Amino acid sequence: MTVNIDEKELFVTKGKKSVKINIERKVRGLALGLVIPFLLLVVWEAAVRFNWLDAYVFPAPTTILQKIIELAQEGTLWGHVGITFFRVMIGFLAGTIAAVVLGSIVGYFKWFEQLMDPLIQAFRSIPSLAWVPLFILWMGIGESSKVMLIAVGVFFPIYLNIVSGIQGVDRKLIEVGKIYHFTPLQIVRRIILPASLPSFLVGLRSGVGLGWMFIVAAELMGASQGLGYLLVVGQNTYSPELIIASIILFALLGKATDSLLKALEARALKWQDNLQNQL
Repeated sequence: MTVNIDEKELFVTKGKKSVKINIERKVRGLALGLVIPFLLLVVWEAAVRFNWLDAYVFPAPTTILQKIIELAQEGTLWGHVGITFFRVMIGFLAGTIAAVVLGSIVGYFKWFEQLMDPLIQAFRSIPSLAWVPLFILWMGIGESSKVMLIAVGVFFPIYLNIVSGIQGVDRKLIEVGKIYHFTPLQIVRRIILPASLPSFLVGLRSGVGLGWMFIVAAELMGASQGLGYLLVVGQNTYSPELIIASIILFALLGKATDSLLKALEARALKWQDNLQNQL
């Protein structure tokens, strides 16, 4: 009995220690990631203050921050951020669903890949802006055309990663499943899905990054609200601080969504014995 209690206490102590190490490592990593942005902002501010850069063309970070605060106090900032975030998330969801369905079928069935993949790869080569006039013609300048453009941008990296992940599953694992008399559904659920999950999660991160890129083109299609709209307003009113403020907000939102997916990736792949998961 004494031995069991000691082992349990040892296990709990080890678990608390592991959690503490993980928290310290994450805080240290976050602090390290802020070093270069902080130094760049300091150098940028100093360059403007000492007239090494023209403040009218390249306003100081403090001026840009003041502009963001001004928009927030007016109450317009949250509306622009909210509608942009909504468009990206809806387009991301639509593109992800289409990529998962089509990519899974193409990756699993060789004959379907031979049938569909050449056409999909041809569409992937079309520049994103080439879709703009066609979507406007089909759907007008409303929300549908904007969401569709984002979905197109999100679709291709997720599709490619899903197909690559499924086709990259080790055949020996499939053979082991057959030896244990797994049904096709069990093979998919217990072998193919876990083995292809890392590639799929990388595709999600690539897709959401492209979603934030495509939203700029989408909001140039007659939008009256959004961060892309603020870019146009800043250009038309000769306000570089508004343009750079919009770009910085795009960067912050994109980084936030990528960090969320990265945390999801780390949690979903915690079972892997790899360098990322070492203490």
